[in-house]
Amino acid sequence: MEYEVFYKKRKTVSISIKNKTVFVKAPIGFPSDKIEELLKRHEKWIYRRLEKEEKQRCFDESITAETEKKLRIDAKRYFEAKTADFANLMGLKYSRIRITGAKTRFGSCSSAGNICFSFRLMLYPESAREYVVVHELAHLVEMNHSKRFYRIVEKYLPDYKERKKLLKA
Repeated sequence: MEYEVFYKKRKTVSISIKNKTVFVKAPIGFPSDKIEELLKRHEKWIYRRLEKEEKQRCFDESITAETEKKLRIDAKRYFEAKTADFANLMGLKYSRIRITGAKTRFGSCSSAGNICFSFRLMLYPESAREYVVVHELAHLVEMNHSKRFYRIVEKYLPDYKERKKLLKA
């Protein structure tokens, strides 16, 4: 397996994958044999990520400009309505909703209460989209992924774990 190593002033080693390339960030002076060992231990994960990245690339190339425009319109309409419904149910207020073209992040919530959703979510089942809406709204209460955060999500979507799995398919 080919990879690139970046030695930096840090305490831990990390592995990431971008554009079909495996990157390793390691502390200055970290032994190369330990890097090889680490890559061997995480080989299955690395190949799964490379495969997922390739599928995503093929998928992205299949979306035409016209299809993207339609998906963005549908996403705006859907997420504005669905977010308002769940926010009302949860007793929460958000600032505004934006639709993005994010490929690796389905949604985000800022501390100012601005919520973003990727138009790509429209290609997933409604139960998965609802999970992302509740997930982002829960960040208005807990800006982290703690047990308390997931208790909020679970209160409104008891089957959230199954819904979350749909996003990985």
